[in-house]
Amino acid sequence: MIQQQQTLMLSPYAELYNIVVPKDNMLRQINELVDFSFIYEELKAKYCLDNGRNAIDPIRMFKYLLLKAIFELSDADIVERSRYDLSFKYFLGMAPEDSVIDSSSLTKFRKLRLQDVNLLDMLIDKTVALAIEKHILKSTSIIVDATHTKARYNQKSPREILQDRARKLRKAVYALDELVKAKMPAKNTNDVLEDEIAYCQKLITYIETESGIAQVPKITEPLNLLKETVEDDVEQLRLAADPDARVGHKSADSAFFGYKTHLAMTEERIITAAVITTGEKNDGKQLQTLIEKSQAAGMQVKTVIGDTAYSEKDNLTYAKTNELELVAKLNPLVTQGSRKKEDEFLFNKDAGMYVCKAGHMAIRKARQGKKGVGCNQQDTYYFDVEKCKRCPLKEGCYKEGAKTKTYSVTIKSEEHAEQITFQETEDFKVKSKERYKIEAKNSELKHRHGYDVATSSGLLGMQLQGAMAIFAVNLKRILKIAD
Repeated sequence: MIQQQQTLMLSPYAELYNIVVPKDNMLRQINELVDFSFIYEELKAKYCLDNGRNAIDPIRMFKYLLLKAIFELSDADIVERSRYDLSFKYFLGMAPEDSVIDSSSLTKFRKLRLQDVNLLDMLIDKTVALAIEKHILKSTSIIVDATHTKARYNQKSPREILQDRARKLRKAVYALDELVKAKMPAKNTNDVLEDEIAYCQKLITYIETESGIAQVPKITEPLNLLKETVEDDVEQLRLAADPDARVGHKSADSAFFGYKTHLAMTEERIITAAVITTGEKNDGKQLQTLIEKSQAAGMQVKTVIGDTAYSEKDNLTYAKTNELELVAKLNPLVTQGSRKKEDEFLFNKDAGMYVCKAGHMAIRKARQGKKGVGCNQQDTYYFDVEKCKRCPLKEGCYKEGAKTKTYSVTIKSEEHAEQITFQETEDFKVKSKERYKIEAKNSELKHRHGYDVATSSGLLGMQLQGAMAIFAVNLKRILKIAD
């Protein structure tokens, strides 16, 4: 059964909140700005309404996750802070004397209550509706871009992941008391995962029960991170890596293992749509979905601003058909022209190379044809043939015994004459200057809300993290503009 929140007026200590949580406190402002009752409506199908024990109030559980997104803390740390921080208790709808939840409840809430809930679109739509209600959204332009998030479980082995986190914990302990080193459990020296897990458990037990420094703030965070890894994620560690994460490319020489979040944002810096994909997905292919999601959220879209990744032929055609202005510079390497197998080879604008359907990037390129005659020129991309020989998708792509594997693109910039003319106008140049705003938003997500690294494994976990982080930054932005 869903347990509805009790009014704070039942507590004789409720007046404390008026003393220690000022009106300009961000959490008080969010409480006043947002009616969180929509959480009951969205999650009621996940609860038994007339039988069983009372469940912890779903609004309170949701707010715990929102606090995690705002303050970038572990489950254990966010619950511990809610024990003594009255601004947290006020935000959570608790009386000052109320006891807090067990942090393991948050894991259960994520897995049992939020599965199959389209939280990402729902929370973005709520904030866009709030921005419209507050007369904040006035522009008719959206800025589009993608940002990457590294997988929590990268391409290291499970044992290396545990070793790394145990090492950080030991380093924090030694910085406080070098003498503790002699009393620490002996480190595991073999390659057996179970032995590494056992060592980490001994290390955690020693620091919590015998070291006397487990409550020191500099120790708490690496300790809790190692505990979560061991306690909550042992099963995932045995799988060695995030099952959904994929290799993406930031440039020709730089790759990452994880996910991409494709964003649309207004000139007022309110995010209106997001699509979260695995890391290898092409940016330009998400444009139409971002536009349609922004419109569904209530945004009137007349102009779309993006980089060269969004100027492919399909997007130019879509924009023209839907009477949209696409402010995205053309790159002759991105144009679709007469190239073959368009769906199997996608252009990565950061690296300036094509990527095959298996996720392998070309290693070099060469231009062929007469210089200065665009329609006669081709860009030929060369792939690592050794990878092609072993590729599970080589059938129909790589010819057995071939010494090279190439892919050619005919340069036909004349097909984009209208866009070339448009990008030379003053209107295009002025509007394209707005693109920096979304780069700043990506930076805010990463550096203030922990969006640089996934907090859990799997695409669903990444979508939940994205939903809470975007909800948080949108609320903060609305509060700032509303002031």
